[in-house]
Amino acid sequence: MAFSLSLLLPIGLTTFLLAVDAAISVGLVSSMVAFLHHYGRGPFPVANPAGSYFLLAGEPANLVTDQGHTTNAAGGTALVLVAFGGMIALWLERRSRKKRDSSSPVFYLWALIVLLSWLLTLVALIYTFVETSKTGNQFIDLAVAEANPAPVKYPDNRWTPENWYSAVLDLPLVRDNNRRIISGNLTIMRAWRWNLIPLFILGFVLLALVALEVLRVRRKDTQRIEVVNPVLPSK
Repeated sequence: MAFSLSLLLPIGLTTFLLAVDAAISVGLVSSMVAFLHHYGRGPFPVANPAGSYFLLAGEPANLVTDQGHTTNAAGGTALVLVAFGGMIALWLERRSRKKRDSSSPVFYLWALIVLLSWLLTLVALIYTFVETSKTGNQFIDLAVAEANPAPVKYPDNRWTPENWYSAVLDLPLVRDNNRRIISGNLTIMRAWRWNLIPLFILGFVLLALVALEVLRVRRKDTQRIEVVNPVLPSK
């Protein structure tokens, strides 16, 4: 007989929502990486006060990208190990409960993976927002940029891709096409950073549901053992 009041259905639904959001996260970060490796390298013509222009390298000398790698790892873990792995774990769990009226060891292993995945998402969330805040409120000095034209990279400060291209848009870019493409990709960079919040929330909800289910099953097993092997009163 299957356990009553099972949380497997809400767990499955939450896992599906997490998979969708994780896929969005991976897709957005991958889009940013593709931009950085191709169009984002520049160079971009920038007007100077003399009425001419100079070429600005597409990336600064000190570009920080580790937060993007961490976010991609968090999204990939949630998508592959938690979501796809969860489909297998939940299928095996339902099968085990129907056949043996007991829980599958794979389900407990998956519960541990859910916890580790959520912790990784938490690290990515904190790291990304802290790094973005630390490197924010900066601007590109036009004189320094003109003194270091492409292929030389802008030497001052540390930059996340989001903060760098936001500062690039504040410059008098010569080509509107450059501004349009950078602006569109800047929106993508901001989107994957903010998407960490729903990824974190969904991961927490899933973790809470899985933890409640594990505790419920444990309690059910304990009650069944007490029924089968009652404790006899001492004489």
